[in-house]
Amino acid sequence: MINSVTSEDGKLYLSFLDGDTTAYDQLMIRHGDSLTLYLYGYLHDWQDAEDLMIEAFARIMVKKPRIQDGSFKAYLFRTGRNLASRFHSRRTRVMQISFDDIENDLTGHELVEERIISDEQKRALGVCLERIDPLEKEALWLVYIERMSYAEAAEVMKVNTKKIDHLLSRGKQSMKKELMKEGITNAIE
Repeated sequence: MINSVTSEDGKLYLSFLDGDTTAYDQLMIRHGDSLTLYLYGYLHDWQDAEDLMIEAFARIMVKKPRIQDGSFKAYLFRTGRNLASRFHSRRTRVMQISFDDIENDLTGHELVEERIISDEQKRALGVCLERIDPLEKEALWLVYIERMSYAEAAEVMKVNTKKIDHLLSRGKQSMKKELMKEGITNAIE
């Protein structure tokens, strides 16, 4: 941890390292639901997603890794992604993020886009997201839904920021093409 801590997550994590367990509880409250939702996209099972969310937090709590200020969320999501990947390989079945399921279960995530887009457009969006490359979907999800920076998304996906930029660019192009197939021609770039 660097000495000049500016982010709220950084301050909470530093407090936890100094022995304040309520600070760690606050980190779980802040990021537990969004991590569970993210993991659900891989696992398609709420119980498994919740279990891995708890395990990700537990690993950080036990290991107490050095995390740079502003990187707690990215570190947490990368830990969760690694756990989900191992869990996935043990089950030996292919799973992808299902944006249809996630979109229907977005409790606690009030998004401006959800209030603006009509029900038909939401359905079309979900259908189109299922048609694009899974890595493009994941990059779009992390940057635009989870509001991670390119660097944080790159850390989670274990790629460099240039790859994130490339995935987002391709993902937006793919989405625009798929949305046009659904009759939506006013897609924002």
